[in-house]
Amino acid sequence: MITTAAAMTGENDGKSWSATVLTLFPEMFPGPLGHSLSGKALKNGLWRLETVDIRDFARDKHRSVDDAPFGGGPGMVMRPDILAGAVDHVRSDIASKDASEGASRGAGRVIYLSPRGRRLDQALARELADQSGVVLVCGRFEGVDQRALDGREIEEVSVGDYVLSGGETAALVLLDAVVRLLPGVIGDEAALEEESFAQGLLEYSQYTRPQIWEGQEVPAVLTSGHHEKIRAWRLAQAEELTRERRPDLWDRYLRSTKSRG
Repeated sequence: MITTAAAMTGENDGKSWSATVLTLFPEMFPGPLGHSLSGKALKNGLWRLETVDIRDFARDKHRSVDDAPFGGGPGMVMRPDILAGAVDHVRSDIASKDASEGASRGAGRVIYLSPRGRRLDQALARELADQSGVVLVCGRFEGVDQRALDGREIEEVSVGDYVLSGGETAALVLLDAVVRLLPGVIGDEAALEEESFAQGLLEYSQYTRPQIWEGQEVPAVLTSGHHEKIRAWRLAQAEELTRERRPDLWDRYLRSTKSRG
């Protein structure tokens, strides 16, 4: 019932950050996460990815997982008994692994990817990266029965104010945001402290060779070799971009700097 991506691509010491994805389409994983930095980290055992096919918990020969909504309306709703069975299985499986390895990690948070959930941001990505792992539930149809969410204490998280065909794409986005924060995934971890949202600001503009391109020259300060002036320029750039493009972040940044001062 459980497919383990890490087992197919590299060794795992049982202590790595672990993601378990409950989905109707396990073949969608690891998808893009099997490439570049996240793929290399998966192969090297820095994180672990498992998928669980929700249809394995269906109770009829057709492997049905949904039914019509009470009260009428379009579409179908994922049944609570089937989703709860999948969640219970995953929690039990993780508990068994913990016992056999002498660990006490637990299943971690169970998150349902939903447009009505808490919005995914860098702070939440950092929260999840600092924990032992996460269980992600990917919905389809018109959603899942609310009783499953309540009965199994499942959080709802959104990747933005738009609707996707299913939770799998959103799960890939969340995992990418988290995995890159894990120790050892990015070679120069200092870079994480200067990128967008790390300090509450959007990242400053970047430049590389050639120094002059189509008549546009790299800002002189960046070739000056004066590190303090470069730092000040980059901060000013980040502040200007944030103020212009994300007034919500700018207001939050001003409040935080005022409270620190």
